Amino acid sequence: MCLSKGVAKGGMAQFQEMMRQQLESSMHTELEKLLGTSTGAEKEVSRKDFEGFTNLFHRFLQVKGPSVEWVKIQRPPEDSIQPYDKIAARGLPDSVAACLNKLVVVKLNGGLGTSMGCKGPKSLISVRNENTFLDLTVQQIEVHTDLRADIGRIFFVRCDCLEGSLFSRSKIDTFGSKMYPRINKESLLPVSTHLSMNGQSAEGWYPPGHGDIYASFYNSGLLDQLIEQGKEYIFVSNIDNLGATVDLHILHHLVSQPNGKRCEFIMEVTDKTRADVKGGTLIQYDGKLRLLEIAQVPKDHVDEFKSVSKFKIFNTNNLWISLAAIKRLQEQKAMDLEIIVNPKTLDGGQNVIQLETAVGAAIKCFDNALGINVPRSRFLPVKTTSDLLLVMSNLYSLDAGSLTMSPKREFPTTPHVKLGSSFTKVQEYLIRFESIPDMLELDHLTVSGDVTFGKNVSLKGTVIIIANHGDRIDIPAGSMLENKIVSGNLRIMDH
Repeated sequence: MCLSKGVAKGGMAQFQEMMRQQLESSMHTELEKLLGTSTGAEKEVSRKDFEGFTNLFHRFLQVKGPSVEWVKIQRPPEDSIQPYDKIAARGLPDSVAACLNKLVVVKLNGGLGTSMGCKGPKSLISVRNENTFLDLTVQQIEVHTDLRADIGRIFFVRCDCLEGSLFSRSKIDTFGSKMYPRINKESLLPVSTHLSMNGQSAEGWYPPGHGDIYASFYNSGLLDQLIEQGKEYIFVSNIDNLGATVDLHILHHLVSQPNGKRCEFIMEVTDKTRADVKGGTLIQYDGKLRLLEIAQVPKDHVDEFKSVSKFKIFNTNNLWISLAAIKRLQEQKAMDLEIIVNPKTLDGGQNVIQLETAVGAAIKCFDNALGINVPRSRFLPVKTTSDLLLVMSNLYSLDAGSLTMSPKREFPTTPHVKLGSSFTKVQEYLIRFESIPDMLELDHLTVSGDVTFGKNVSLKGTVIIIANHGDRIDIPAGSMLENKIVSGNLRIMDH
């Protein structure tokens, strides 16, 4: 009865505000209980982390529907997304080292290889010649140190796997992401009852997405150190994108602009294909260049968002960002990133949500932001074993940590590869290939079921191999399959 009177007197808006305040109060109480389960350094670190989480939770409760109004979306002005060729046509300065001395490379190393059946960081998976993602990244940097350039340090966010990698000459510093409590989807309260993030309680915690990089970088003290050393820009990219190397033309474009018109943020985009329809794109919104993610799109406009003809480019997450601008925005508390609500189901079946942010969403906060439409070769992510098969094959040659398409391939596009569930886990995938097939002339490969490949197999055109339940197909060593469909049961027995 009292509740009804409150709604009638104050209206729905007042009632909703009261509920929000109650939820925030309950969350504060639960966070204090969590802090009470620990002591010492862990408790102090978590108390600082919880300040960021509390702010994120407050903003989450304020959200009233989609973060964008579809009718306000506009195409970006032509000069706001530059073709890479135009940037490269300016050439390079006499002293490339002087440009490189102003750069710091940041690799986002938070990804776990869960989609490929790995329990640890994806960056420890061997990609080529026993080299991991970490090894290849360092090799890419050392190319520039050979030019007598102090390219700055490499920072790996959530870097818990550096031991044993090839860090021969590169000086590496790290800064870590925070850990936030997962929230029960129904009660909107933390699911964990203990602060410790080790052991069984670890399932109650999560890193809040790579949008956390700005606050973590600032709070670590490294941002100020780098500015004092004369560094001006960071190049941020995902460690599993093997195409994300330091590009001298983009760097030169940044550092050569007059101070009054300095570009503070560059997002590398590339042409969208049907495989990229869910990727975030750039739009003009409220007079600013802005990243639009599919999670922000109203349901009745999702098909429109996926249109290759309307939204022609997508974000590669290769970003070039001004250090001074990050410092300014952090001090002004002006880094307003859209909240991504990521639903998860825990092992026990409990439904939870994670409140996350994305590093690219900050583009709207920076002055003179720019998109550069780069070649597809700068976007070579490895998210699945299908991707891994491509980068391990003879489609690419490896030079100083960088993969380049083989000149022997007639078409610049990569084949479409779809490996079935029997290949999902890296360990199973490796067992099923005695050697990686020749794929130089491959257009499309689909493999399903219990299939193995012998040594020196060659695949050309469109190849479809399907072993139905209970069947097994062994592709014999030395086989050449061109525009073939293989199905049924095929086993080559040793005599």
